[in-house]
Amino acid sequence: MDAQKYKQLFERLVSNVSTVIHGKDDVIRLALVALSANGHILFEDVPGVGKSMLARALGASMNMDINRIQCTPDMLPSDITGSSIIEQKARGGMNFVFRPGPVFTNVLLIDEINRATPKTQSALLEAMAERNVTVEGTTHKLPNPFLCLATQNPVETAGTFSLPEAQLDRFMFRLSMGYPGLEAERLVLRGNSRGLEVENLEPVCDPTDVLRMIDFAADVEISTAVETYILEIVQATRQDPSFLMAASPRATIALARASKTLAASDGRADVYPEDIKALLKPVLNPRVVLTPDALLRGETVEDVLDRAVSRIKAPLGIEQSGDLAKRKRRELAMSPAS
Repeated sequence: MDAQKYKQLFERLVSNVSTVIHGKDDVIRLALVALSANGHILFEDVPGVGKSMLARALGASMNMDINRIQCTPDMLPSDITGSSIIEQKARGGMNFVFRPGPVFTNVLLIDEINRATPKTQSALLEAMAERNVTVEGTTHKLPNPFLCLATQNPVETAGTFSLPEAQLDRFMFRLSMGYPGLEAERLVLRGNSRGLEVENLEPVCDPTDVLRMIDFAADVEISTAVETYILEIVQATRQDPSFLMAASPRATIALARASKTLAASDGRADVYPEDIKALLKPVLNPRVVLTPDALLRGETVEDVLDRAVSRIKAPLGIEQSGDLAKRKRRELAMSPAS
């Protein structure tokens, strides 16, 4: 795969998913960026705005397996990872056989992740970070590619367990679908009047193509100047007094990987400063925490990030992208992040 083939496939996927997820091209692009960068997404939004349909549409467009978990307080870790069961042999003997749980899939949708207990939430840490799970001392590899889409309702918090910062740091992006506009919702209404549109969605590629996309994005180059720009931005969050918790080195890695994927989606094999700016808030938002004083002053994470980045000069002499790329990055920069 080369840069132009990557761009063409990326645009075909966006176009295909947008036939059922109307008016949300920015969110679709970010979801594909996360998938191509081996990342995961946390959606904070009210029910019914299309989070589950997005996961199903991604899986269908790439001809990948998709599983769904509805989290409840009585769910156990083995309900996610799987467990060993006793199997009767033909001659009367017995042995233990591992039965994989729903985490063994390409696209995993975790509904209301904050309704699961911390013990159950922790069962996802190894899967998200290392792409495998360990059960009874045996490590089992997850399918590749693997994308986790988790949701939580920020309004209804009774009977929920907040995700610890260590788990939030495993998500590449924290996004919000948001309500659709009037005309977009008209398309949703008409398209789902006799059934779910997503059930008729045809694939435009297969998992092998997705793996080629992941490999190509990983090889996109980041110049020393742009690399320094990323590091200076992350360092700035650690020096701003409004942040109680700043961005971690994992945030640095996530920002670099996502930027490489965004560059590849524009048909380029190198990263521009504009790529960093477009992905800054979706990547850093779930990883930083404001001080109580900053919250009392009415500051938001977005405001503080804007202030911190404004003090850093973008590297000069790096070629800027074309009109299409600029438009896409503006769309991503305006993507609603909680």
